[in-house]
Amino acid sequence: MFADVIVDIQHEKLDKIFQYRIPERLEGELQPGMEVIVPFGKASRKTKGYVTAVSETCDYDLSKVKEIEDISRQGVAIEAKLIALAAWMKEHYGGTMIQALKTVLPIRQKENARVKRRLRLLLTEEEGKAKLQFYLEKNQKARARLMAALLDEPVLEYELVTKKLNITLTVIRALEEQGVLALEEERVYRNPVKETGQAQSEIVFTEEQKNAVSRFRQDYREGRRNTYLLYGVTGSGKTEVYMEMIRTVVDMGKQAIVLIPEIALTYQTVMRFYRCFGDRVSIMNSRLSPGERYDQMMRAKAGEVDVMIGPRSALFTPFPDLGLIVIDEEHEPTYKSEQAPRYHARETAVKRAQMEGAGVVLGSATPSLEAMYRARRGEYVLLEMKNRSRMQKLPQVEIVDLRQEMREGSRSVLSRRLKELMADRLEKKEQIMLFLNRRGYSGFISCRECGHVVKCPHCSVSLSVHRDGRMVCHYCGYTQHKAVVCPECGSRHIGEFRAGTQQIEDIVRELFPAARVLRMDMDTTRQKDSYEKILSAFANEEADILVGTQMIVKGHDFPNVTLVGVLAADMSLYTDDYRSGERTFQLLTQAAGRAGRGERQGQVVIQTYSPEHYAVVTAAAQDYGAFYEEEIRYRELMGYPPAENLLAVLVSCGDEELLERGCHYLKEYALRVSRRTKAAVIGPASPGVDKIKDIYRRVLYIKAPEYDTLTGIKDRLEQYIDMNAGFDKMRIQFDFNPMGIS
Repeated sequence: MFADVIVDIQHEKLDKIFQYRIPERLEGELQPGMEVIVPFGKASRKTKGYVTAVSETCDYDLSKVKEIEDISRQGVAIEAKLIALAAWMKEHYGGTMIQALKTVLPIRQKENARVKRRLRLLLTEEEGKAKLQFYLEKNQKARARLMAALLDEPVLEYELVTKKLNITLTVIRALEEQGVLALEEERVYRNPVKETGQAQSEIVFTEEQKNAVSRFRQDYREGRRNTYLLYGVTGSGKTEVYMEMIRTVVDMGKQAIVLIPEIALTYQTVMRFYRCFGDRVSIMNSRLSPGERYDQMMRAKAGEVDVMIGPRSALFTPFPDLGLIVIDEEHEPTYKSEQAPRYHARETAVKRAQMEGAGVVLGSATPSLEAMYRARRGEYVLLEMKNRSRMQKLPQVEIVDLRQEMREGSRSVLSRRLKELMADRLEKKEQIMLFLNRRGYSGFISCRECGHVVKCPHCSVSLSVHRDGRMVCHYCGYTQHKAVVCPECGSRHIGEFRAGTQQIEDIVRELFPAARVLRMDMDTTRQKDSYEKILSAFANEEADILVGTQMIVKGHDFPNVTLVGVLAADMSLYTDDYRSGERTFQLLTQAAGRAGRGERQGQVVIQTYSPEHYAVVTAAAQDYGAFYEEEIRYRELMGYPPAENLLAVLVSCGDEELLERGCHYLKEYALRVSRRTKAAVIGPASPGVDKIKDIYRRVLYIKAPEYDTLTGIKDRLEQYIDMNAGFDKMRIQFDFNPMGIS
């Protein structure tokens, strides 16, 4: 038996796995993730390593393969747990072990470590005075100056000594050799959390909040480590519940990870946690420098942090005793990785928690169908909060039919009703948020007269417009010519919606010149801290209207916002994605939830060409139950997740002819290996963008009721690809239950 071993994680670049022979005495005992002692290099020095896989075959000359010396008996290291998780991710999501390892392990950056240095006097006062006298007699002025300073202050900062007293390192080293002083060094970790000085205000919990906390606390103290789905309406106080759950875990000496979907949420979220847990809180996000990111990982590993907050990558924080993982807004697609291994943070968090004896809490006002499906089947514990924390009323929601607006001569992006309400709010000095739903920006074709959207007759998703005048289904490859008249009502008012946040901002400024307008989108948030600046300015009421994309509608709490306008609700409704109804419902509900979080009841205006669509109607009514029942029936009928499972095989190549041939062989082989299962093979088809930088792209879909069926097919396909040299020029990736193929 042989073991694949990665050596000395902290110092290597993680670009090579070494193979070792497993001695007979360790066979059966050695498992992936275990820490081992191995001989390494020409001198065969004993080195720490971690087992990534065990196999019966060896890829090298047997005479050169060394033997593992022993399993490290010092207990399971943090890295070992993460390596075991990486092995599961490779098996569960595809990709290579190196890709999985680079995802889960904090790689040491070539950053200058920040070190705090100080000088400490080692002599008594009497001995020090004698030394000072000696230096003065010998005319050693620098030594005398330093000695006098140490007699006044026995511990001095290094920078003070070198810069203010003009003492060189040579002088310091000389006194160190004489036993006069000690030069002490302490590693200082960068801490990206800035103190605010504001104290935590007293929280009064509702009965629903108390019930949720009490159920979790009782289970946790009795040793039950469940996965909980905390389903609470917008404004029901989910964050306060998370904090109480985390407090339970931290009081027991354990640590917690809080995942949030967007960097934009970090500032507000961190401040709430900071006021509760002080400097035992840290953050992880892509805006930090590599040094800051590495330092946060090391602080966590050293036990200096109790709570780590951040997006998807924070899931792999190397806590020594992880007790809880919280995933806020668990329905967000950003929790799905777009690089191999294409893992989902929700499933990976549940697996990590199982491995480490931790609990998981998934929170959302609009839970993903996957989470609610599992909760209803008893796999997750459902905790519900149906009322807002301060018992405010949910906002009044109006649906404006843009077809009717057009018939009555209004062609503006802002409906007459929305303009009327905006004028009213500006007069009352209340704030307004305008949300432009830009998902599927110019993908589908719709009729402005009757609202009809041109769909694929085989897959029940909208056809996407291509520049060559074709309309294409990105699931099965069906094509037809671009429609110039509506096939439903014959109108020529058919086409693509085109409007951006900048155009909306210009229109608003023209209509309301006295209003102070802020815009928040990818263009205005490119710089570090730009999210915080825009959100803080709006929170401090330095602006009356905030215009933005989906980043403005998630998790923010602005008490003075009493009106939310949703522009182009249809944009996400008819993307070429089976999840489009779910995405639309979630976005509309989240947008509506921003209104009326203070004392006054909020109002929401949803502008749409499809006022009768169940996703729009149920979002306006804030009725998740009705939406779920309708949507799950559609998923079951079409065989889409969570009713069944879907594997996307993504293939790309610079040679289009070779790509087509490779996809043909892959499909034929997939059909052959899936014959004895209930799997269906669809495609290959072009994804949303079929060519990027002269690289052609195709996608093959495989559907099956059981996830394990798809992992089995994936394993067989990987073997087939490895055995056939023709695939060397292609890039092939696997994506399980994709959140969308673009």
